[in-house]
Amino acid sequence: MRSKIVLAVTILLSFLVQSTLLERIAIGSITPNLLLILSASMGLMRGRKSGLWTGFFSGLLIDLFYGSLLGVYALIYMYVGFFSGYAHRICYDDDLKVPLFLVAVSDLIYGIAVYGIQFLLRGRLGFGRYLTRIILPEIFYTVFLTLIVYRIYYFINYHFMKTAKKESESIWVLK
Repeated sequence: MRSKIVLAVTILLSFLVQSTLLERIAIGSITPNLLLILSASMGLMRGRKSGLWTGFFSGLLIDLFYGSLLGVYALIYMYVGFFSGYAHRICYDDDLKVPLFLVAVSDLIYGIAVYGIQFLLRGRLGFGRYLTRIILPEIFYTVFLTLIVYRIYYFINYHFMKTAKKESESIWVLK
């Protein structure tokens, strides 16, 4: 129960920081995606189920406050957290290479999905321009922020959300 409360507070704080502070330090109207980093990080550190729920609630907050269609961002973030959870058993949490790669790939998929939903379905076909002006700068900015923020999420996960590791969650036991 304690880990769920800490995760809910982490999601809310990340949303508030992304909505306020990161909007102030935007470069060319590009802001890093802190909730995407959180979803990918929790999937990596805690597994598919935790990544899925973290992504769902992170995306739901964005849908409620900024989205035009309810559930679109929740679905995207949910998939990001879930698929990041596949790396949970095969990598170490304290290594930065895997989270950086996961965040970069997740942000690329996020950007393409947002383009498909918001622009392509409305008949706007300038994908090359959208890729070079929005998606790639956001990927670089988000990956740079991951270098800093991932350590904070790692600290929160291992010091405030401790849970006993079950034998079925061991890397050596196959399901």
